[in-house]
Amino acid sequence: MLLGLGVATSTVFACLKPAPSVAVAPTNTSFPDTQGYWGQPFIQALAQRDIITGYEDNTYRPEQPVGRDEFASILHNAFSQPAERQLSRGSVYKDVPEGYWAASAIHDAYEMGFMQGYPGGEFRPKQSISRVEVLVSLARNLNLPQPNAAVNNVATAAPTPVATAQQPQNRRSTKRPWMFPLAMTGLMQPLMARPTQATAAAPAPAPAPSAPAQTAASTPAAQRPVSLTVSDYYKDAAQIPQYAIADVAQTTAAGIVVNHPDPQILNPNQAATRGEVAALIHQALVHQGKIASLPSSETASSYIVSRE
Repeated sequence: MLLGLGVATSTVFACLKPAPSVAVAPTNTSFPDTQGYWGQPFIQALAQRDIITGYEDNTYRPEQPVGRDEFASILHNAFSQPAERQLSRGSVYKDVPEGYWAASAIHDAYEMGFMQGYPGGEFRPKQSISRVEVLVSLARNLNLPQPNAAVNNVATAAPTPVATAQQPQNRRSTKRPWMFPLAMTGLMQPLMARPTQATAAAPAPAPAPSAPAQTAASTPAAQRPVSLTVSDYYKDAAQIPQYAIADVAQTTAAGIVVNHPDPQILNPNQAATRGEVAALIHQALVHQGKIASLPSSETASSYIVSRE
């Protein structure tokens, strides 16, 4: 399955000749429009492994937003995990017809637990996926370690996913509930409890008069609320949806988050581009030990949010 493959009609499939705008396997993995691009090393590494591909004109178009169908295709190519739920028949989504170019990838992304649909049985394959949705998908399906106890408090407060056209079967109970599209977060907020200092750690005794009061900056990370921990990394942490705070903390701790041009600006609700998604998937594979990390001498490595 190829990223960005825009074939959607039986006519094109019948003649086996893609349209000019369709992404196909390039003649090489060095795309002319990524030369000098900040994310070129990430793109190059994934293209060499057939996880992503370019277009017929051998361009990659790194600044183009990634649709949900394209993201499903990348997940299909990048990760191989046992299904945690199964579909009893065909496509689970009424807007993903049989024969759709990404139907198989969407099917796999759903069964592996990486992606979920919208109420009414829709997947909305052409809708752009946001950066925070990418991070939530990775955090909740790659068994990332919890950075601190406060993250657990947020994670267990997540609501049960709304059922789509098919109910999942044989879902593993050890996983945290899956992400919702951002369009649904307004319905979820009453169920999202922000962790308090009392849940993160027991109150410390009052300091002696001569000792300075303990501040958030001096509190050990393992004892601090996850919201404060995330704020240490991102200037725009307040823009992170409440349901995703724990996931952002996890992916940050795992070295998955890549922010350009400023590592401290997450832009969580911005549509993820093809270049950005390549960087995030690359780092997820690095965390799994499936791909080599970028050398520190590579400029692109400076955009990986530090785990320190």
